[in-house]
Amino acid sequence: MPKPFIEAFFDEPTNTISYLVGDPDTRIAAVIDPVLDFDIASGVADNRSAERILAFARAQDWRIAMVLETHAHADHLSAAPFVTAHTGAWIGIGAHIREVQRIFRPVFAMTDLKTDGSDFDRLFEDGERFMIGALHVQVLHVPGHTPADVAYLIDDCAFVGDTLFMPDYGTARADFPGGDARTLYRSIRRLLSLPDETRLFMCHDYKAPGRDEYRWETTVGEQRRTSVHISDTVDEDAFVAMRETRDAGLSVPKLLLPAIQVNIRAGQFTEAEANGVTYLRIPVKWKSPSP
Repeated sequence: MPKPFIEAFFDEPTNTISYLVGDPDTRIAAVIDPVLDFDIASGVADNRSAERILAFARAQDWRIAMVLETHAHADHLSAAPFVTAHTGAWIGIGAHIREVQRIFRPVFAMTDLKTDGSDFDRLFEDGERFMIGALHVQVLHVPGHTPADVAYLIDDCAFVGDTLFMPDYGTARADFPGGDARTLYRSIRRLLSLPDETRLFMCHDYKAPGRDEYRWETTVGEQRRTSVHISDTVDEDAFVAMRETRDAGLSVPKLLLPAIQVNIRAGQFTEAEANGVTYLRIPVKWKSPSP
């Protein structure tokens, strides 16, 4: 079996890592978690980050056949439609995206939102297998951060989305609607039951205190030995207490409101209005009685 080719693309404004993963024999590749550049202050969207991936693929003769989302991200907008438009790739995500759609449909009063996952081309069940060229991919359902998180296991490499961060930084938050710290613990322990030499690829890095460079690759063994949140010395109750306390003090991600609306539609915006402009919704909640 061929070993996967992996190229990482780091987007510093959102601290997100996207990946091009390919089969060296067939030159067929997947893009995992592509980023759409979006400036919330001006409302300007740009495809420069995704174009960087496409330019690399063209230069290296990779044929992108699919876009794989690890979950509906809250910290960046997906560039999946742009990748698809230029490559014909299909878009896949975990089947529990339907639950996430049902949660957020009333939050944004998205009456036109389909909650059957049909905006995506493929909905992956836990344990499902598919191919990237001659590479075997297994889908692992790892909920807790959101109900729909999945990891993609390819040979000895696992792309874990937002379940884990680098060992010196910790783990994902579990306080979004549908999230649960106890469920997250069990999902992470499932990942950490893989062989110690399994390479783990993060979706984000924020540089832990005392570390000067960004990193996004570790191993199961390193996580089990040294993770500041979930090493083998941390039991479930201790993790849940830590995670819930920590989450209570975290701020809302800057791009959460636009990102969720777009990402639960497979990266698609709603149709433009008559003036040619596309609009997003911002729910307003009053702390005191509204005027």
